[in-house]
Amino acid sequence: MPKSTNRRKFLKTAATAAAGFTIVPRHVLGGRGYTAPSDKVNVAAIGAGGKGRGGIRAVESQNIVALCDVDDKLAADARKAYPKASYHRDYRRMLDERASDIDAVVISTPDHTHAITGLACMALGKHVYIEKPLAHSIEEVRALSEAARANPRLITQMGNQGASGEGIRKTQEIYEAGLLGDVHTVYAFTNRPVWPQGGGAPKGKTPVPDHFDWNLWLGPAAMRDHHEAYHPFAWRGFWDFGTGALGDMGCHILDTPFYILELGYPVSAEASVGQVFSRNWTPDYHPESCPPSSKIHINFPARGKKPPVELIWSDGGILPRRPEGMKVDDKLGDGNGNGFIMEGTRGTLVADVYGANPRLIPTNLMDNIVVPETLPRVTTSHGMDWINGIRGNYQPSSHFGKAGPLTETVLMGNLAVRGYTARFPKPTSDKPDNYIVPGRTRLEWDGEKMEVTNVPEMNYYVKNQKSRAF
Repeated sequence: MPKSTNRRKFLKTAATAAAGFTIVPRHVLGGRGYTAPSDKVNVAAIGAGGKGRGGIRAVESQNIVALCDVDDKLAADARKAYPKASYHRDYRRMLDERASDIDAVVISTPDHTHAITGLACMALGKHVYIEKPLAHSIEEVRALSEAARANPRLITQMGNQGASGEGIRKTQEIYEAGLLGDVHTVYAFTNRPVWPQGGGAPKGKTPVPDHFDWNLWLGPAAMRDHHEAYHPFAWRGFWDFGTGALGDMGCHILDTPFYILELGYPVSAEASVGQVFSRNWTPDYHPESCPPSSKIHINFPARGKKPPVELIWSDGGILPRRPEGMKVDDKLGDGNGNGFIMEGTRGTLVADVYGANPRLIPTNLMDNIVVPETLPRVTTSHGMDWINGIRGNYQPSSHFGKAGPLTETVLMGNLAVRGYTARFPKPTSDKPDNYIVPGRTRLEWDGEKMEVTNVPEMNYYVKNQKSRAF
């Protein structure tokens, strides 16, 4: 991508360009399940350290041909493990120099660069695996989904590993056996954030290490002074780069109920957030950073004969009430503050993070009920399911057609969180201190149009407004 291209123009042109590709990958010859032993996929990685290192390991049985990371120190282990792979700091140079050698790309960068890197790869006809959440803004998620729809030969996967697990399939079998009845309420919860969050942007600046390219790390985000508080981990707690606790864990925890109940786009969301107090014991909100905790009510309409569903999300260690019938020593979720509850007219189900270990409440019900296995299982890892999809020409467990609406719902929940503390200048006011403060407002949502209909100021956050050429 030329350096003069800004983010908005790139999103539009990349999605359009992707529609024009009709390349048949060389790994689709045998149909679903076919694996040519001598034919490995040539994989590149954008993000080689941290979470990216795990993403590469998941597919390291293939040919790792190129690595890209803005931090040479974090990338050192991957470079040592795959010495034949070329190394790059700038993903654009990697795509320029190695495009003909690359079949597929694993993207494990901070949230704010998922879309710009993913769309660039898809426009070149590359299969992509992007870590969760799929992108940083709803607009970007929609662009990735549309690019995938425009070129169905591209095999896509989001990195929410539970989508390939046993739990989601067992839960669906329990649900389809009628043991829950009509599910009307879902509680989902996480112990995240496990990084500093809610205190605002760091003050001052720190030196940029020699092994790190701060400009490339910022990517399309607005320029600012370097500070060690952002990289390599706590960026998740700042809206310019991350998506907070919900963005970090929502795609893991919500995937099972979202998919099984066919929730689709929500129609509204309302949030309340934990507060950081100043010395005079007044709430000290920092709109640039995600809050230390939140509770969000997201509402979905009826879908055919399925009733409306209320999804109640909580993070920061806030747990829902324990369902009736749970024993004192029964774990709520995984016992570490992560999981979900599905309440229906006939029964209640509790599961761990990633949808693992689904069980009916009371738990002894599972001792007397045999739920037949009716769904095929993924017999390999989430990453290798993507690789096998490339070889066999099928879309894997969390392809963008499935992952896109899920991620949009997660980010719509974040709109409600941001609306709790957002401050907007009144359009007709010439006084800079005259603000609209949504407060705890129920946001009405039109998913098809990607639009908050009752507080139009919030649509500022539907798109990733902080962009620059870099």
